[in-house]
Amino acid sequence: MVLQGCDASVLLQGNGTERSDPGNRSLGGFQVIDSAKRMLEIFCPGIVSCADVVALAGRDAVAITGGPQLQIPTGRRDGRASAAANVRPNIIDTTFTMNEMINIFTAKGLSLEDLVVLSGAHTIGSAHCSAFSDRFQEDSKGKLTPIDASLDGNYANELMQKCPVGASDSVTVFNDPKTSSSFDNQYYRNLAAHKGLFQSDSVLLDDKRTRNLVEDLANDQEKFFQSWSQSFLKLTSIGVKTGEEGEIRQSCSMTLVGEEL
Repeated sequence: MVLQGCDASVLLQGNGTERSDPGNRSLGGFQVIDSAKRMLEIFCPGIVSCADVVALAGRDAVAITGGPQLQIPTGRRDGRASAAANVRPNIIDTTFTMNEMINIFTAKGLSLEDLVVLSGAHTIGSAHCSAFSDRFQEDSKGKLTPIDASLDGNYANELMQKCPVGASDSVTVFNDPKTSSSFDNQYYRNLAAHKGLFQSDSVLLDDKRTRNLVEDLANDQEKFFQSWSQSFLKLTSIGVKTGEEGEIRQSCSMTLVGEEL
């Protein structure tokens, strides 16, 4: 979720930046953004912002993995501020209730439908064991047992085998165990089968406000792709800096003033 807007503030390095917050420790691909920016600075210096690179990279990652192709506007400028203190109040935690997620999305001008559709990004990627550990508890014998009745029993057993007590922090699990590298509607099919990895996934099926949309998207991939294109466009347009706001960085990890934040 964007904080101050789609301004590449998460790319800035340094103590106390958004990127340094533990909530962003699973982020990756920074080297891809840096490589693209270096190439752009050779051919068209000072023209393409890091914010545009991030937005376009997100769009293209979806298309490359089989998702919809779409056009998004460019012309964003990069933010100069990045504070870790802004992260937690503005991102969705995997333990959030429906109301907590709605509050954050509403504050960004996003709808309940956007919440369900953008959650479909979990059709690709992976998560650390700690991201769903709240769905289990350790018994007196040092074994994990499920405490979330909404989770399919067989799937719960698979997760406990992959993430037993004492599992390394480096262990990860695919968000979507069936088609982990394909952008498709399998995420919603997983939810319908009570196999959502996170609590924040499962509540989308459990809550009557979103259940019908989850079922519709599970049965209609084209509807998901069309809805994704609309919601992603809205996401990449939140709080965009233009005109004299912000800057266009030469390096995505550092502001033009030369201070590594």
